[in-house]
Amino acid sequence: MDNKINIDMVAEHNAARISALEEDFSYLTRRLARDGIDSETLVEKAQKFQIAVPSWGVGTGGTRFARFPGIGEPRNIFEKLEDCAVINQLSTCTESVSPHFPWDVVDDFTELKQYSDALGLKWDSINSNTFQDQTGQSKSYKFGSLTNTDAKTRDQAIAHNIQCIEWGEILGSKRLTVWIGDGSNHPGQQHFQRAFERYLDSMRAIYRALPSDWELHIEHKMFEPAFYSTVVQDWGSNILAAIELGDKAKSLVDLGHHAPNVNIEMIVSRLIQFKKLGGFHFNDSKYGDDDLDSGSIHPYQQFLIFNELVDAEARDQDGFAPSYMLDQSHNVTDPIESLINSAIEVQRSYVKALLIDRDALYEYQERNDALMASATLKQAFNIDVSPILAMARYRNGGAIEPIYSYRQSEYRARVAKDRPAVAGSGSGIV
Repeated sequence: MDNKINIDMVAEHNAARISALEEDFSYLTRRLARDGIDSETLVEKAQKFQIAVPSWGVGTGGTRFARFPGIGEPRNIFEKLEDCAVINQLSTCTESVSPHFPWDVVDDFTELKQYSDALGLKWDSINSNTFQDQTGQSKSYKFGSLTNTDAKTRDQAIAHNIQCIEWGEILGSKRLTVWIGDGSNHPGQQHFQRAFERYLDSMRAIYRALPSDWELHIEHKMFEPAFYSTVVQDWGSNILAAIELGDKAKSLVDLGHHAPNVNIEMIVSRLIQFKKLGGFHFNDSKYGDDDLDSGSIHPYQQFLIFNELVDAEARDQDGFAPSYMLDQSHNVTDPIESLINSAIEVQRSYVKALLIDRDALYEYQERNDALMASATLKQAFNIDVSPILAMARYRNGGAIEPIYSYRQSEYRARVAKDRPAVAGSGSGIV
């Protein structure tokens, strides 16, 4: 905990920038006032916005070919939490961490909870892992986990998920996210219906173990590691499973887990409509499941997704309470910098969506005025809300320019003294 960013240093950086920020904020306030928008309301909304950081995201990722570790990488969940605390201290919008088990398993979860409390961090969704074989595991997941043709292998995967729930209860989580890599790589390899039936039977056993105030989030993915068919391949299979399981089962949307050019914002709308939107894994992609930094490739798409989310929020739709989390792989950047930047970019999309003149948009939609409806969205998207985001960070006690403050702190070099370099593997995605 001694490695966190020095508060006085951040205050000094802020003091040198507050005058310019107030000038920019004043200009934007006057600009928005012409459209009847209160900038202070937007700042308050931005201050409350939160998105969880994935525990695995603070380490360097990799590809199927190689991994190039950076200096001062965290070696365990306690060190991961230290990095997460830095991200939240500077951005002030990432107060929760989403762990992955068994990667983050510890001997004493009460001790882990006390440590996260001391760092001012909460726990978001628990992520199980039955897409890898672990040391000492009796049954292999080479041919599937929750859908494996072998009942004992399925029981092993079910038991792991139930244990994840038990660990999550100690940490104070309220959600379990289940993603499986089950599927096939050859035509005829798998009976599609029987595989999905086995999946539903396994998930029913997990669902029965959920505490009354928990949710089960189902994550789908079109491909990888199964490249011919995936058991839960898209939002259709996802919502069908969620409906079959019950009210506590909802669909999770990972932005990289769709076919190219799919209309993700419409999928989000459908899930909201039927009260099955559980949450998001935010990232970006160019070709497939690239896990690139959020908003780095398709910022307008991210904005359009938040258009649907803010619309549901404004209409106070029943059952609407999605959770937000980043899910990225950082191969050539400092993971802390990428996660800070990405959290702010998702927050930016949210605030921009708040600028949309909804009454005007609804009217244009009713009149079938396609051009003006689209222009109404573009008008909000094209406004630079950076002063609002910076003011929200400043008032929350964060950094006006978080990347600058992070680099000036030399945090990475300081923790590297206590964290020996982790050898790079020949291949493998982290």
